[in-house]
Amino acid sequence: MTQQREETRRAPLNRGRVLAAAVALADDAGIDSLSMRRLAQELGVVPMALYKHVANKEELLDGMVEAMIGEIDPPAGGADWKNTVRLRVLSARQALLRHPWARPVLESRTNKTPTVLGYMDSFAGMFLAGGFSADLTHHVMHALGSRMWGFTQELFDSPDGWTVEAVVPAEAQAAMFRQMAEQFPNIAAIATTTAHDEGSVVGTGCDDQFEFEFALDLLLDGFERLNRQGWTSNHA
Repeated sequence: MTQQREETRRAPLNRGRVLAAAVALADDAGIDSLSMRRLAQELGVVPMALYKHVANKEELLDGMVEAMIGEIDPPAGGADWKNTVRLRVLSARQALLRHPWARPVLESRTNKTPTVLGYMDSFAGMFLAGGFSADLTHHVMHALGSRMWGFTQELFDSPDGWTVEAVVPAEAQAAMFRQMAEQFPNIAAIATTTAHDEGSVVGTGCDDQFEFEFALDLLLDGFERLNRQGWTSNHA
């Protein structure tokens, strides 16, 4: 890593190099560690040198999002729109898993750059090319929401990776779960029906990848049914 950074410092400074260094820093140390001063230190330049390539931190974050989008596979060729969309969404998800900072940064963007608009345009184009009307595609894009970027709001999110298992002894956990089962029997019933994944966002919680693909496939099947029915939003 040290040798790589030394080689990076000797390379000529340009926008691409600035963005690559920012992405690497956010990957290694988290998005909260990213500042223009810290980035300049990583690149071996004075902070003012960065402003020749990015106007401010907001433009830097926009550029980092664009770099992440560049890692998402383009639409696969072929006439199978459902598989094309599915592969694109899962590629976006893999990009976000490689860059955990990307989700909060995406959610914070208020201005859509040409690269972001281009991705959205390409995404809508997969449905239109599959025979969807513009009307149905409009509503499909709403239904997909952030899934086109590879993430959704998890139902049982826990803050900052906090889990009951991490801080509560096993005996106390058992008592807590018994009490929860008495107060919230329906939640307890569904929580104990399937296998769980230690790598989940909720610790020993739901298998995030399975749940993501399960919901995605439900949506795609529903979109297919509506398209075959010639669905329209005109209820007159």
